Amino acid sequence: MRTVLRYTRVVLKLSGEALGGEGQPFAHERLLGLAQAIHQAVQEGLQLGIVLGAGNIFRARSANLEVVERVTADHVGMLGTIMNAAILRDYLRAEGLKARIFSPREHVPLSRPFARDQALPLLQSGHVLMLAGGTGNPYFTTDSAAALRALELGADALLKGTQVDGVYDKDPHRYPDARRFPRLTYEEAIARRLRVMDLTAITLCAEGALPVVVFDISHPDNLLRLLRGEELGTRIAKESSS
Repeated sequence: MRTVLRYTRVVLKLSGEALGGEGQPFAHERLLGLAQAIHQAVQEGLQLGIVLGAGNIFRARSANLEVVERVTADHVGMLGTIMNAAILRDYLRAEGLKARIFSPREHVPLSRPFARDQALPLLQSGHVLMLAGGTGNPYFTTDSAAALRALELGADALLKGTQVDGVYDKDPHRYPDARRFPRLTYEEAIARRLRVMDLTAITLCAEGALPVVVFDISHPDNLLRLLRGEELGTRIAKESSS
């Protein structure tokens, strides 16, 4: 009997670092684990879009390139997300999934321009959508792109897979007494300056009443556990955290 999932349609936001390991931009075992978990989720009925960052390849905001303008660096980062999408797409296909890359602009032969009317039927037919290239504009993060695409596609939630098991009041790697929040409102996340996502992204989610769940994706099976109803990570939504 098919498992009843908590969400029917989600956008999963992954950092570029989720694909790599041990100083390498790509790690076979990590990519394989992600692909297997995603395959199982789709088999159980999930409709899935994935937005990837590019921090494993190029991080525009920390690049120490004095003569390179911010706009140029941001466009290079967007290209990096398309590269990541192509790598993960092939891992998904190797697991037997149908996967298609969309980006704001066409990048032959890897991606086609994003169009909602084309994307929705593919989602409904079981394709995993790789939503690459950010928003297509500099000064916007891939978090903002994830919020935008989730709203456009009518997702039930935006799942943000990180290397930490939720949102804390301070860095849990540096402070042993850091406290994890099981639930937050959008307003609390903004007021506490918790850096869950950038302000544009969290504001988009608030305006669209789109729940956000931040969880640890370093163990890919956590995706399945979350979808099947376990209370993992931190949920950010309109309702009170009390």
